[in-house]
Amino acid sequence: MGNKFSNEILLVTGGTGSFGNAFVDFALSEGLFKEIRIFSRDEKKQHDMRVKYNSEKLKFYIGDVRDYSSIEVATRGVDYLFCAAALKQVPSCEFFPMEAVKTNILGTDNTIKAAILNNVKKVVVLSTDKAVYPVNAMGMSKALMEKVALSYTKQDTYKTIVSITRYGNVMASRGSVIPHFISQIIENQSITITDPNMTRFIMSLKESVHLVIHAFIQGENGAIYVQKSPSTTVLQLANVLKKIFASNAEIKIIGTRHGEKRNESLVSKEEIIRAVDQGSYYCILPDKRDLNYEKYFDKGTKQLSVVDDYNSDNTKNLSDGELEKTLQKLDVVVNALKEMNK
Repeated sequence: MGNKFSNEILLVTGGTGSFGNAFVDFALSEGLFKEIRIFSRDEKKQHDMRVKYNSEKLKFYIGDVRDYSSIEVATRGVDYLFCAAALKQVPSCEFFPMEAVKTNILGTDNTIKAAILNNVKKVVVLSTDKAVYPVNAMGMSKALMEKVALSYTKQDTYKTIVSITRYGNVMASRGSVIPHFISQIIENQSITITDPNMTRFIMSLKESVHLVIHAFIQGENGAIYVQKSPSTTVLQLANVLKKIFASNAEIKIIGTRHGEKRNESLVSKEEIIRAVDQGSYYCILPDKRDLNYEKYFDKGTKQLSVVDDYNSDNTKNLSDGELEKTLQKLDVVVNALKEMNK
């Protein structure tokens, strides 16, 4: 892959976030792209990345996807674009839903319009499991974001290829629950969990990068790519972290937060009947009315009345041992253990 894309320019919106940093780690180690543009509104995080990587490949653009003019300028001369800018905290979006609309929906629309205007070859839009059967403002904004993105793939006049990736919970990403639990353990506080039986998909930041790269290489216009992911319950996660840190912390149940679901879905029932199994991934093909579906669709596929969605309750649930091995590899766990043992 490196040689094929070593002379291309990539733009990552929301590039100072967890995904952006993980992707830059990967891209620099693999020699990918001639230039990687990091677009975000936080100058401090851009400065931190500039110092951290000290790479001439990285170019930093201050702007906001809500402001079309700023994203349009950043997109000029770009070959490929990863759209990672988002408001993703469920409670915050519940209290300020219009802010989620402005960033997740209107901001993505601005980004794709700019990409089309500037002849970007491919755009990969990052979405979430919360967009499937959404019950909260964040998920609803992401669901409509997906519809906005896919609407551009129905226009024959547009040459830009647009595809989507959906994530489950990315372990130890900014604002996620694992660093929160670790902080509570280190500070000898009670571990606060919402619903002990709540299940969540889990994936690593490295896997999130590989999913985007998979969608990028596959490049099926209008397709949604999903990684097959294992799950854990919130109670299991808390107990395994207690074991790793040899903690006697009390587990306190505080009830579900605003807009939370007990289980999450990555592929709906309506989508699973037109999904193609790609080994570690599902590819949800565009609606059959929008293309020649016969070359993809197996007429023997289970119909909607009997097929199940792909959710965090019916996927593989990690054993305690498997979850412990997975968590032991996370930098946030390794670094916290080092600090405790000083």
